[in-house]
Parts: sequence; structure tokens; C-alpha cells
Amino acid sequence: MSRTVSLTLRIWRQEAPGQPGAFETYRLEQVCTDLSLLEALDQLNERLIIAGERPVHFDHDCREGICGSCGFLVNGQAHGPRAATSVCQLYLRQFSDGATLTLEPWRARAFPLIQDLVVDRSALDRVIAAGGYCSVNAGQAPEANAILVGQEQAAAAFATATCIGCGACVASCRNASASLFVAAKLAHLAQLPQGQPERRRRARALETQMAAEGFGSCSSNLECEAVCPKQISADWISWMQGEARR
Repeated sequence: MSRTVSLTLRIWRQEAPGQPGAFETYRLEQVCTDLSLLEALDQLNERLIIAGERPVHFDHDCREGICGSCGFLVNGQAHGPRAATSVCQLYLRQFSDGATLTLEPWRARAFPLIQDLVVDRSALDRVIAAGGYCSVNAGQAPEANAILVGQEQAAAAFATATCIGCGACVASCRNASASLFVAAKLAHLAQLPQGQPERRRRARALETQMAAEGFGSCSSNLECEAVCPKQISADWISWMQGEARR
């Protein structure tokens, strides 16, 4: 059964990189708990636009927890308090009436701020471009069953392929490490036959690019696993550390 809540939002506002930023406070009165947090921000932005004020900028796209576009800190926690949930799937029913929510962008050197809650996460794209793929010859598609993949092998590969590249693992790590992201990208390819020929080169290339982008080393505090909306295990980081030395 739907109910309503009144919330106070403390939102980081910064118009551009290099300009001073600060938290600004907004009040939402009697909003339906069936709304997601992003939908609540939509309502706030409608109000700001009508008042002639600058709306709050935040990343979003599919709003189904699939694309990885959205992401910011909610009360200091990446994607908010609910486990295995991206911020677009975080509903107001998770919060008590009268609660104060502090919203701020990912904080990491490799994720420079663009505006308000939006950061530049293209460093993750450059890591993948360095070698996070399988090189294949273009042409006629091969027979799908030509290379057999065992059920356990396929399941393990899929478990890491679910990474959506949201960057929560980076934002939650005290060293701003991208180790869980890189480990997931390496593991889902290395566990399939198609990924074997470039396996060693791929691991070295991604680790080198990760360091070049300014990501820190793994802090081993497992916060990355705790905030991952796809619950990818941090055990894959240990696996990754031996992958480039194969």
C-alpha cells in the first residue's frame, strides 16, 4: 500500500569544474513512496525550472539497473543503503518519513567532476579500450555450438559479465581502486574458450591502463563488493592478481 513521506535533500551543487561547490538543501513534502529517488529528483527539477533556477544535474538512462549510467553517494554510501541495488532502483519506501538524504557525486581522482552529481567516468572506457575484448576476424558468423562451454564455466563467466561499469566500487574504495571492475572484465573473458588466445596480454594491458588512469591499488577492505549492485565477489580481485603473471 502506497504512503507518502517528507524528505530533506542535501545535494552537492557545483556548476563547473574548478568552481566552488557546496551543499544546498531542498525540502520535498508528501511524495509517494512508490517513486524512485531519481523520480523524486525529477520532481525537484520541475520545481526548480518553474522557479527559474538551475536544475540538479545527475546521470541516468535506462533506470532499470542495467546500463550503469546512474550513480552517486546517498548518505555517504554508493547507490544508497539497499544492497544489490543501483540508485535508479532505490525507492523512497526505503527511507523513513522526515529523513535527511545527503547526495554527492563519486569522489575519485580518476572521476573528475563535471557538474553537481555528474562525474566523468570515461577512464573506465579507456581501460576497456586498452584490451578488454576478444579480437576476431569479421565475416560469416561461426556455428554457435562449434565451441562447447561447460555449464559451470558459463555460469562463472556470466557472474562476472554482469558488471555494469557504474563505478561504485571505485567511489567506495579508500584508494579509489578499479580492481573489482577490471577483475570482472578480465574474468568473464578468461573463463571462455574465445578469450584464451589474448588472455595474458589482456590482463597486462588492463592493469597498465588502470594505473595510468590514476586508480589506486586494492585496499582489501571489501567495500567494493558491499556496494556492487550486481554483487560481484571481491574474490575475483585475488584471481586477477595472478592473471597477468600466468
